[in-house]
Amino acid sequence: MDNSTCQAYEDEIRSLEEEIKLLAGKYEDNQQESTFFSDEEILMAMKSFKEEFRGDYKGYESPSDLEAQLESLEKDLSFVMKFTGLQFTSHSKKTVERTGNRAVQRHRLSGNCHSLSFQLEFQLLEEQNKDKVSVVVTDLSIVLESGEDSDVSKFVSSIEEHGNLLMFFRSLSSYAQWCEHRSSTFLHFKVE
Repeated sequence: MDNSTCQAYEDEIRSLEEEIKLLAGKYEDNQQESTFFSDEEILMAMKSFKEEFRGDYKGYESPSDLEAQLESLEKDLSFVMKFTGLQFTSHSKKTVERTGNRAVQRHRLSGNCHSLSFQLEFQLLEEQNKDKVSVVVTDLSIVLESGEDSDVSKFVSSIEEHGNLLMFFRSLSSYAQWCEHRSSTFLHFKVE
């Protein structure tokens, strides 16, 4: 075999190896990416989970313990949703970058808080140094259906600038609750 033929084969092998690496990266991203679930799909998954553990379970806990734990978690989730008014309707996650001790993921969330709809998009930068893990929210973008209230716009801008998701959800819960109270109060004064 002459050198030009060998070189052509080696080039083809390198090309195929690069294509395999690219496809493997895409496959990993697809495996980590969350999909959108409706409330009905979540309930169906919970029911199938319950049914799955009704059969013979050879673990450390009995099926009745697992069912009791699942019911307790469902009650807790229901309480948190009623208490805060937050309901997430969709979530997606995509890994943007992954190196040895650093990962960047893009998240998209949408949901409702009482009667207000919201959408969030942000990146999570996770870095691991020895025995310490740090997570930072970056590139936060918030869309909130609250009309054109300038105070809310200023608040949202401040939250986006600081990347403080906890403050956003706490404030959104209070704000949405007071919006509902205000609208129900004005309904009493409305002339029919």
